[in-house]
Amino acid sequence: MQMPRRACVIGATLLALVPATAVGFPAVFRPVADNPADRLANLPIEDYRYDHARRCTKHPKAGTLALQRWLGAHAAGESWGIMRCSKLDGRDYSLHAEGRALDWHLDARNPADRRAGDRLIRTLLAPDRAGNPHALARRMGVQEIIWDCRAWWSGSDRALRYSACYSKRGKRRRHVDATIAHFDHIHIGLNKMGAARLTSFWQSR
Repeated sequence: MQMPRRACVIGATLLALVPATAVGFPAVFRPVADNPADRLANLPIEDYRYDHARRCTKHPKAGTLALQRWLGAHAAGESWGIMRCSKLDGRDYSLHAEGRALDWHLDARNPADRRAGDRLIRTLLAPDRAGNPHALARRMGVQEIIWDCRAWWSGSDRALRYSACYSKRGKRRRHVDATIAHFDHIHIGLNKMGAARLTSFWQSR
């Protein structure tokens, strides 16, 4: 399993490693009906993988565009874009810089959007009928999901607090920019295999 270096995860993604309990982003991931990953359950599933971004590129990756199309056909909300050249810390750039991340507009402060976001994340992170955890995310090559002050990283067994919203002592900040806190969009980042459409979900299509 290739996992991000702890220092980079903390510094670049502002993560505090405390389990999430808020309703908007599910804390645990149970089976869902009509899981798109079920049709692939007889195929070997991808291992957990996390690829850091190291530079800015000019064009979105094929897998990110495919994810954008899939979301448009299967989820409420709309795309807020893919490309953004942004350096985070040290050698690390935002996945947007390499065209490997998509911002999907749903507002956690709106009850209908909150339910839709919860439904989407549950689908991505549910086990399939063979019991593979986070099955659709792994088959798509999803390595990170951030929404509503919560986050999931490839290999995590649950949602975690996103520390842009919390003090060093773990207290929820009262005034956080809606976009920084990811109240107004779901950030979905892909590893390099997913971004190249080389994972089982994209290959099967």
